[in-house]
Amino acid sequence: MREFLEWPGKSATEVGGVEHPAVYHMLDVAAVAERLIAPFGLETPRRDALVFLIALHDLGKISEGFRAMLRGEAAGGRYRHWQVSEVLLCHHDDLLATYLGSAPHRRAALYAAVAGHHGRPSDLPLPMGRRLARHGPWEDALDLAGIGVAAAREVIAAFAALWPEASLEGMSLEEAQTLGWWLAGLCTTADWIGSNTEWFAPNAQAMPLSAYLAQTRPMAAKAVEGVGLGGCDLRNNALFDFKLHRMQDACVQVPLPEGPMLAVIEDETGSGKTEAALLLAQRMLAAGKGRGLYFALPTMATADAMFARATKVVGRMFDAPRITLAHGRAGLSVAFRDIQASRADSPDDVTCTDWLAQSRRRALLADVGVGTIDQALLAVLPVKFQTLRYFGLSSKILIVDEVHELGEPYIGAELEALLRMHRAAGGSAILLTATLPLAQRARLLAVYDGQAPSAAYPALTVAGGVGVSDLPQATGPKGPVRVARLGRMDAAVEVIAQAAARGAACVWVRNSVDDAIAAVQALLAAGVAADLLHARFALGDRKRIEAAVGERFGKDGKGRAGRVLVGTQVLESSLDFDFDVMVSDLAPMAALVQRAGRLWRHMTERPRAQRPVPAPVLHVLAPDPAQVVDDRWLQGVLGGGAFVYPLADQWRTADHLFRVGEITAPSGLRALIEAVHGAEARDVPPALEAEEIQTEGKGAAARGHAAQNIVDFAAGYRAGGRANDDAQYPTRLGEEQQTLVLARAGAGGLQPWIAGPEGWALSEVSASRKRLARFDLPEQDAPEIVALTRDWPDWKRTSLRICPVAEDGMICPGLRYDPGWGLMIGALD
Repeated sequence: MREFLEWPGKSATEVGGVEHPAVYHMLDVAAVAERLIAPFGLETPRRDALVFLIALHDLGKISEGFRAMLRGEAAGGRYRHWQVSEVLLCHHDDLLATYLGSAPHRRAALYAAVAGHHGRPSDLPLPMGRRLARHGPWEDALDLAGIGVAAAREVIAAFAALWPEASLEGMSLEEAQTLGWWLAGLCTTADWIGSNTEWFAPNAQAMPLSAYLAQTRPMAAKAVEGVGLGGCDLRNNALFDFKLHRMQDACVQVPLPEGPMLAVIEDETGSGKTEAALLLAQRMLAAGKGRGLYFALPTMATADAMFARATKVVGRMFDAPRITLAHGRAGLSVAFRDIQASRADSPDDVTCTDWLAQSRRRALLADVGVGTIDQALLAVLPVKFQTLRYFGLSSKILIVDEVHELGEPYIGAELEALLRMHRAAGGSAILLTATLPLAQRARLLAVYDGQAPSAAYPALTVAGGVGVSDLPQATGPKGPVRVARLGRMDAAVEVIAQAAARGAACVWVRNSVDDAIAAVQALLAAGVAADLLHARFALGDRKRIEAAVGERFGKDGKGRAGRVLVGTQVLESSLDFDFDVMVSDLAPMAALVQRAGRLWRHMTERPRAQRPVPAPVLHVLAPDPAQVVDDRWLQGVLGGGAFVYPLADQWRTADHLFRVGEITAPSGLRALIEAVHGAEARDVPPALEAEEIQTEGKGAAARGHAAQNIVDFAAGYRAGGRANDDAQYPTRLGEEQQTLVLARAGAGGLQPWIAGPEGWALSEVSASRKRLARFDLPEQDAPEIVALTRDWPDWKRTSLRICPVAEDGMICPGLRYDPGWGLMIGALD
């Protein structure tokens, strides 16, 4: 035993301190893995085999090269210790075969998984099946290990005695390759926890390995609970105290199929789909289809809104659950910070540990996560620690809201891949939508071997199960929304001016930021004041404006009479606003239906008799679809906003919607969506055919791009999870953005535009990199800027640009910023 202690795994925390032996660290991680894997209910031989392999994850530290590097006696070798781990595991495969059984390539798939616990698989050539083969990189790696090669063999034998029932017999190659993705994430999680010296202090005391394992197991239990991964019990409480709506009741009654399941909830905006999903999820949890939840939203703003809602409900579903917010600006959420600072004094309370809150990757490990869909989609892209996200999601019921917004070819392919991987891990999902095309629904259901022969709407569809398609069709108290076309911008200004004068709460939804700014200017010129909300505000200003808008136009809004809001697509999804009068730029049918959902939304609080206008009308700014002479048909009315969406979708929307003349929810929504996206959609006019062909070509290219980027799940972790270090793997395609950090002059140098402890982060604003490239932005080598950025890492200097703002708002000629207008580009200044 004592000879094992000669191989350090962790350096001393102080000069002259104790080194933590590699074998002890490996057993620390294995003990953590035992706690993490227990809830998955694997049979003992399979479970113990995976824990045994995780215990060997750092076998590459039984190496002369690693020991010399750790003690500062030599530079790091050509290969990392985790790459050497895989070499040693494969080199000693003959011995491992006697303990684990199965076949060489099946074991190798799992060797790669545990060795690749630092976020990516090894790319060294794999001469599997030839233990004594020595060539190229493998020879170098074995030379680096030196006498550690023989010692590693002894460690394997000693560890095998700790899990004598371990066996991989009966595992197919396909199963091994699928399991490897999950195992890599589990191993990473266990290693992160097992490396924490708060719980696993250095210990060089000699003792039998069985004794050390017995000693570290209680500490592992404490550590897993301490980081927030101890799990929580389910509760069978009533989630809501109101009478359930039609879809909510259907989710309480629908039969649940055996095994992983996919449900699609289709209903009109404002019908309570989120509550329906929570009711269904509660039943799925009770049926063992998951142990937690992850809510995936299209944007950070909608994720923040969902987080606030979820914290009020999930405490009734779980006993003191840990909840996290997962997106790039989660740390700026006051609600999330309050949760982190709280403690669970009763089972209803929700909390979050510091460990979970430190990283967006870790956030997916919590009992309940709320975040952007992007955080989940990263589980299918070859980014570092992709498997950690995959493992975190595997125990969750994945709830994807506004799934119709994920129909663009690139992100749509990612979503299908995510569902495939989630199902393979035994995961279930619920998709929420108001406007999902049938073709897209069919593709998603097919991932779980489901079909949807019925075109009924609303509908609750369960892949491979019995759905509900006979839901009531009656239109709610607001009735149909009449649609009226406005052919000129001044007509839109007139509609809003007259309605505001009558005390109506008005909104104008525009397709681009520049057009939104222009609309406010036009309204001001007509004597109508308007608030402005779009994505080109500094984050702190945007949060301030969003809060004010919510207080004015939300469900319980005050002071809304005669007020006007102009905004962009940020108003479209998952935000609970209510307006009396709406003008919208022409947009695809799904977007217009979503926007119309914010019109006369809360009829209980504001019934028809209390509205300042007699009926809900969606005024759409658009040219006549019957008058198309060239492909500039839309530009004459919408200007730059004409280029935001595919022109063919725009024309089909206008052609059908203006002929129908109304949006009748829920009964008429399916026909509206299929008129644009269905098999029977009308041909576009000849003048738009070339544009449509070009759009189809871009879509095909985007699908090809996705196919190149998405991990090859069937190939297994080693072959399918490799990434090109020079490549980018975005979750969405789109115009590249440049982030500016706004600053102002102050005592002692530049100060953040937004004051406060998170001021610099709240002072960020993004815009098109291509558009900003036309301007002479402030040079970053100016002394006052260097004083701020000298300690920044290279990636931060590359991605962020400090921009001092003068007292008159000037950043540089052609570019200005104003807290009420946002970032104004070019002629709009």
